[in-house]
Amino acid sequence: MAETHTYDVAIEWTGNLGSGTDTYRSFSRAHEVLATGKPPIAASSDPAFRGDPSRWNPEELLVASVAQCHMLWYLHLCAVGGVTVVDYEDRAHGVMTMDASGGGGQLTEVVLRPEVTVAEASMVDTARALHGEVHAVCFIARSVNFPIRHEPVIRVQ
Repeated sequence: MAETHTYDVAIEWTGNLGSGTDTYRSFSRAHEVLATGKPPIAASSDPAFRGDPSRWNPEELLVASVAQCHMLWYLHLCAVGGVTVVDYEDRAHGVMTMDASGGGGQLTEVVLRPEVTVAEASMVDTARALHGEVHAVCFIARSVNFPIRHEPVIRVQ
């Protein structure tokens, strides 16, 4: 039997401005993403869809999930592959393309731009190559239907 892991979160809408969803403009898209034992994530819809720009939106959270999963698997592969990473930052970028009918859209690409610092110059080639191996094992990358590209920059400490 296959091993499984479960993830439970709650979404709590906090945007009732007094008349509920009486009209498209009568309510806020404000909500919280909750999980037991963790601080809430203040969220909303994308500002293009009447969301609060000071809150996280689902599209940003999905792009962040892709970037986080890539980073965590990359660090694992480096650790077992003899590459000592001393710093890692990513400026991930997601693109949502709207449906021509105006009914919706979907993420059509995520570009990861990790900036990795390794301990020694002899590790640079392996460090660069390991980015290409992450997609095969990253849970999130294996679960989405859009391409994920990576444009790594590798530096030496």
